[in-house]
Amino acid sequence: MPVDGKTTVGLVSLGCAKNLIDSEIMIGHLQEAGMVMTPEPELADVLIINTCSFIDQAKMESINAIHEAVDDREVSRPRQKIIVAGCLSQRFSKELPGLMPEVDAFIGLDQITQVAPVIRDLVGKDEDPHSENFVTASPKYIPDYDTPRFRLTPKHSAYIKIAEGCNHPCSFCIIPKIRGQHRSRTLESVVKEAEALVKSGVKEINLISQDTTYFGMDRWEGQRPNPRSGVDSSRGESLASLLRALNAIEGDFWIRLLYTHPAHWSDELIQTIAECPKVARYVDMPLQHISDRMLGAMKRETDGAYIRDLVRRMREGIPGLALRTTFIVGFPGETDEDFAELLEFLETTRFERASVFNYSREEGTRAAKRDGQIHHMTRKKRWNEAMRRLEKLAEERNREQVGKKLRVLVDAPGQGRGEMDAPEVDGTVFVPADLPVGEFAEVTVREWRGYDLVAN
Repeated sequence: MPVDGKTTVGLVSLGCAKNLIDSEIMIGHLQEAGMVMTPEPELADVLIINTCSFIDQAKMESINAIHEAVDDREVSRPRQKIIVAGCLSQRFSKELPGLMPEVDAFIGLDQITQVAPVIRDLVGKDEDPHSENFVTASPKYIPDYDTPRFRLTPKHSAYIKIAEGCNHPCSFCIIPKIRGQHRSRTLESVVKEAEALVKSGVKEINLISQDTTYFGMDRWEGQRPNPRSGVDSSRGESLASLLRALNAIEGDFWIRLLYTHPAHWSDELIQTIAECPKVARYVDMPLQHISDRMLGAMKRETDGAYIRDLVRRMREGIPGLALRTTFIVGFPGETDEDFAELLEFLETTRFERASVFNYSREEGTRAAKRDGQIHHMTRKKRWNEAMRRLEKLAEERNREQVGKKLRVLVDAPGQGRGEMDAPEVDGTVFVPADLPVGEFAEVTVREWRGYDLVAN
């Protein structure tokens, strides 16, 4: 029962940074409604589980978290209400209420701002053996600069979701069916949010969406230009014009660019990053493969020659650039020759940050229906071999950093990150414990340990 008339709410947030922002928005609306948040599930009148459903592993983590919450409720908190939110609810909106009748309510991506009235309705009801299903099809919601939000990241680092949804036809990906079509915020909205964050002491702004390079393009009239044409800003708001506007904000901070798509890079965007000192020399650009056969089967809208040329232009145009990328191995139809081409590409291109995913056969995607599904042991073998190559390259790269000076952002006592390290996904720079948390510091690299550096 609510304590002192106030409902106590717990929240478990799973998945990526985009999902984390959804959790922050839910908490912001709950606090605005006068509800009390608790980090202890056993103290909550209502427990929200914000789920992920991108690949099988994430889906199973979400399902296990729901089952654990239901089991714990039966043992110690029988009157607690459980709400399942996020991508799993959205993706399986028709199936879950029947499969999980123990869950009190399911909400989707369009209901994150309506979570408070949903909770009021649940708490005010008697026991109901049926689940409430509030999920609507084809999400349309995007946040704004004044959307209530309680940040769960450290005080000095924040994510800004500049768009929602995705228009890409990637055959392995379920995201467009879950999160809907791409819809950008306005440049003014993003800049206002960034200004408020910087004013509050944020030193690192991480721009995220399903495809940050598509920012603004969904509002252009007519067809999008060829990626090589370099005429983004002549058509309207774009990532290039957004970066220039953010760079003009007063203050000492990084702007980090995550989740870009290779098909939408232009010479103008490359030039913009080179000319904006506050934009970190770091770009996250998942490439997924280099074989023309695989890129075509994946519906990636690029080919190997385009990718090789783009990487060359980016490195030439942005001195000191660190490229982070990801690849998929074991995609249906991948031959030994395709995989060998990928390994050679890793060796010759030597990405500053890279990782490999084992292909996940996702229900509802075109790739799941393709012939030539690769045996799971072959996928695992290829993943292991690719990871060994990447670990070797990472060790060589870190060995080259010894003796160099780095500017780091101190995340915690004794721990920081350089410009080449995004939060949560990249390495750590171990620094003197007396450096102030949340501030920049200049250090010198003395040694390395695996993916991490040690500096003083």
